[in-house]
Amino acid sequence: MAVEYECCQTEFFIHILVIVLLVVFAGMMSGLTLGLMSLSLVDLEVLAKSGTPKDKKYAAKILPVVKNQHLLLCTLLICNAAAMEALPIFLDGLITAWGAILISVTLILLFGEIIPQSVCSRYGLAIGATVAPMVRILVWICFPVAYPISKLLDLLLGDGHRALFRRAELKTLVNLHGNEAGKGGELTHDETTIIAGALELSEKTASDAMTPISETFAIDINAKLDRFLMNLILEKGHSRVPVYYEQPTNIIGLILAKNLLTIHPEDEVPVKSVTIRRIPRVPETMPLYDILNEFQKGHSHMAVVVRHCNKATQQPASTDPVDNTVKDVRVDIDGEKPKEKSVKTKRPLKKWKSFPNNGNDSFKGTPRSKKWTKNMYADILQIDENPLPTLHEEEAVGIITMEDVIEELLQEEIFDETDHHIEDS
Repeated sequence: MAVEYECCQTEFFIHILVIVLLVVFAGMMSGLTLGLMSLSLVDLEVLAKSGTPKDKKYAAKILPVVKNQHLLLCTLLICNAAAMEALPIFLDGLITAWGAILISVTLILLFGEIIPQSVCSRYGLAIGATVAPMVRILVWICFPVAYPISKLLDLLLGDGHRALFRRAELKTLVNLHGNEAGKGGELTHDETTIIAGALELSEKTASDAMTPISETFAIDINAKLDRFLMNLILEKGHSRVPVYYEQPTNIIGLILAKNLLTIHPEDEVPVKSVTIRRIPRVPETMPLYDILNEFQKGHSHMAVVVRHCNKATQQPASTDPVDNTVKDVRVDIDGEKPKEKSVKTKRPLKKWKSFPNNGNDSFKGTPRSKKWTKNMYADILQIDENPLPTLHEEEAVGIITMEDVIEELLQEEIFDETDHHIEDS
């Protein structure tokens, strides 16, 4: 095709202006395709809620535009294709055909692809927020063509509104943001460790954090709190001590070390006469997050980890069917046999309990204390009235405490004043 317009004519400058606008428009569409489509809705929501004031403003403008990503993608590509196809037509009126092809390819490659995409990949948020009103207008203009294509993409590929990280990917992302990674992150080693521990907590179970039952310090319910046992409890330094019946694997409750402050070793008070609190039982496969939620309820910060037994309990044959069904045991408070229960005199259970006096006005100050006094006996093991709990189809394999769960969260051991440290020489 021959050249139609020569230099310095009005039509010549109009074509030059149209060519420049087409190149700029094609470059803007190409840059926005990279800049806006690279921002997921999750990234924009994070910036809108917790970014800098400027980023919050930009993200709030972009979010409505990129909400339907396939519709936006189709609009930008249609506009970009229309501009690039129209460019050779206007160039053909100024120069020869081969010159129009050469110049259009050069202009599109340099000013329509490379430079816009480089700029928008770095400043895509600011540029996208600036041209967001124009993009909305283009979406409505291209809607009759872009909408059917976008719905087809939604049907074939899914809407793709969320791009969330999996747990392992999020852990790696946190590690990359640590200052030890050398990538300019602001998170310290302790912060990355705690975040990683929180992400791993749901994958860990009670068996991963418990103390094996063979390494657990527990006392017999029939023992006496003499000077030897009191010194032993003091030496261990635990705030809670498990209590077992007959065998160490049959943990029936726990006592708080602070409840022993008023006990005199010379009195040799039986363990069964002090406050024994109920102890929860959790399966060894229970996630640590669930155990932590149970501890937060305030009933107990210690639990027995149990394992279900598959084998059937073998019992000797008996003519009395009641002998095979009664599996609960009772503890004699005064040291007598259970057969003489009707003639014995029981020691009042409240005598050795370190509960505050109901007549004390200072204990009635807050609503929390009133709520606690209302259910103060709900977690107490009433050994003088009810059968003690025993393990039937399960066995105790360990003890888990709030401290054990927190150690898994911190991924470090927690030491206190009673722990023995081995100092390096």
